[in-house]
Amino acid sequence: MSQKTLSQGARAGAAATTEAASGKRWWILAIVALAQLMVVLDATIVNIALPSAQADLGFSDGNRQWIVTAYALAFASLLLLGGRIADLFGRKTAFLVGIVGFGAVSALGGAATSFEMLVVARALQGVFGALLAPAALSLLNTTFTDARERAKAFSVYGAIAGAGGAVGLLLGGILTDALDWRWTLYVNVAIALVAFVGGWMLLSNHRDAAGSKLDVPGTILVAGGLFGLVYGFSNAETHDWSSPQTWGFLLAGGVLLTAFAWWQTRASHPLLPLRILLDRDRGASLLAVLISGAGMFGVFLFLTYYLQLNLGFSPTKTGVAFLPMVAALMVSAQVGTTMLVPRLGPKAVIPLGFAIATGGMAWLTGIGLGSDYVSAVLPQLIVIGVGLGLVMPPAMQMATGGVAAEDAGVASATVNAMQQVGGSIGTALLNTLAASAATNYLSGRDATNKLVQAQSTIESYTTAFWWSAGFFAAGTVIAFLLFRRGVPQQDPDAAPVVHM
Repeated sequence: MSQKTLSQGARAGAAATTEAASGKRWWILAIVALAQLMVVLDATIVNIALPSAQADLGFSDGNRQWIVTAYALAFASLLLLGGRIADLFGRKTAFLVGIVGFGAVSALGGAATSFEMLVVARALQGVFGALLAPAALSLLNTTFTDARERAKAFSVYGAIAGAGGAVGLLLGGILTDALDWRWTLYVNVAIALVAFVGGWMLLSNHRDAAGSKLDVPGTILVAGGLFGLVYGFSNAETHDWSSPQTWGFLLAGGVLLTAFAWWQTRASHPLLPLRILLDRDRGASLLAVLISGAGMFGVFLFLTYYLQLNLGFSPTKTGVAFLPMVAALMVSAQVGTTMLVPRLGPKAVIPLGFAIATGGMAWLTGIGLGSDYVSAVLPQLIVIGVGLGLVMPPAMQMATGGVAAEDAGVASATVNAMQQVGGSIGTALLNTLAASAATNYLSGRDATNKLVQAQSTIESYTTAFWWSAGFFAAGTVIAFLLFRRGVPQQDPDAAPVVHM
């Protein structure tokens, strides 16, 4: 057989392998997106079911927040550890263990017979979520190395990360109305089963940082620091800002994170190599994720209150009301990551998205007692969805792009941590500011008058929306100043390495 024939055969075989690998990559995207949806859903899906769970298990209003906070605390505190475990022991292993664990403790929560049992289950969900989320994002980062395919993949992933909270509200409402609050947890078992089978069949294990060791002091410092921040901001909702339960934990969290940053410059195997954070575009992207996470709670949290308490929407109808925003976000995500960023660069696209979201949030402050959904909520939600679709997916793509394979897991965990901490900050600040606005409105007025009471709730919502608009406006300026000019370049000579 001639050398030419052999060469042609090799090229044909390589082409067939590439085509098969390409098809496999999109199935991997489906599995990763499903796992990410499960993690994001659980940040909000239980919220709508809380009144039913409270009536069933008999816990107090003061304890109710722990159903949400237990998940957030465990998830945020352990994210960087989870990301490093994926790098050290293999992403497939981390992904599958995370999936199985998340499904199992969700079943435990659904079967809860007491408040304590439910809180423990929610905390364990956070633990396994902290392992699963960075493994999923790092799998996406190392699977899609071609620039065009990578943009499409991140448009899907980013849209799920941005819209998953709204989908959680819809699914939570449907399951609570049609079945029982317990099914907001049981549903994870079915999702986990599908994701596990797909992950087992499609993924192979890669240990890109197998030669490294776990940074135990760094792990303790960052876990304690993130716990302090999230717990401190959570306490701001139930305590005054002057309470040691609030500022004490915030201060402790800040000190521990400062110590963590110092230690990372001296550790032989740092948990979070500072080279990941010092890239200008990556730093700007992480800030964009944090700011958008903080501002989004103004939409989900307070608009849910408005739709249910003021417009009389059922839980299911409330979830459906958010769907136009989800659709706008998904379309915008596709356009932003596959068309605009490759042509204009992040310096033009991400600030534009923040600016559009700012306008939508400011427009939403026009709600009133006599407003209706079609004119006072729907157009604004679509505008906000378009704006966030131009921010979240491109920022996530930029935050994980160009990272060495051995750092993919911890870089992905940093993105998730930024979104979680941003959400905690946003929830605490907006709740506090909204409560103060309602109190100020009632001052000097007849607080027993039902119309006055209703108007005070409107004041609290619009205050939260104005502050969310302020977050997005700050994001516009920060993103414009920090991102480099030009279009991100991928080395055309670099052979893509596909990890499956």
